[in-house]
Amino acid sequence: MTTRPLTFRDATESDVPALVALVESAYRGDASRAGWTTEADILEGQRTDPDGVREILRDPDSLVLAVEDGGALTACCHIQRRAADGPGEAAAAYFGMFAVRPGLQGAGLGRAVLAEAERRAAAGWGVARMEMQVISVRDDLIAWYERRGYVRTGRTSPFPYGDERFGLPLRADLEFELLVKPLD
Repeated sequence: MTTRPLTFRDATESDVPALVALVESAYRGDASRAGWTTEADILEGQRTDPDGVREILRDPDSLVLAVEDGGALTACCHIQRRAADGPGEAAAAYFGMFAVRPGLQGAGLGRAVLAEAERRAAAGWGVARMEMQVISVRDDLIAWYERRGYVRTGRTSPFPYGDERFGLPLRADLEFELLVKPLD
């Protein structure tokens, strides 16, 4: 990771083109293969689009964290406050749209972004846990989250085959698995 201090800030609508480009570069196409988080072998097409990012930015229960190094956007993530699922359940935050510029992956930047997202969700919203959905065949990525305290729940949901907003699947066995982590 860089020796310069990272800047964490709330993204704005003026960041939308750069955010979309960053997310796409981290997950799709040949450029994504420079990092280890690529989905290029399981999905083609888009990962996100400007309208989807704008919608997230306008949601009062959401925050897109933009991470800069020397003024350049190097990483981002989305956190969303969610109400408790039922009686006795604590409120949670959802973590998604996580991207680190491919050439910078593997140097600790992702770990710093995840920690800041968890800190903000706990301190700002008082939530007790962080949740995320990960494509269940992404074994390396799931293992990375497990090393950071996330637990596989075994709860799955179907991949939205036929909805090109989520990409064009190259496999027929895709589904999402819910991972959770208590926030202290």
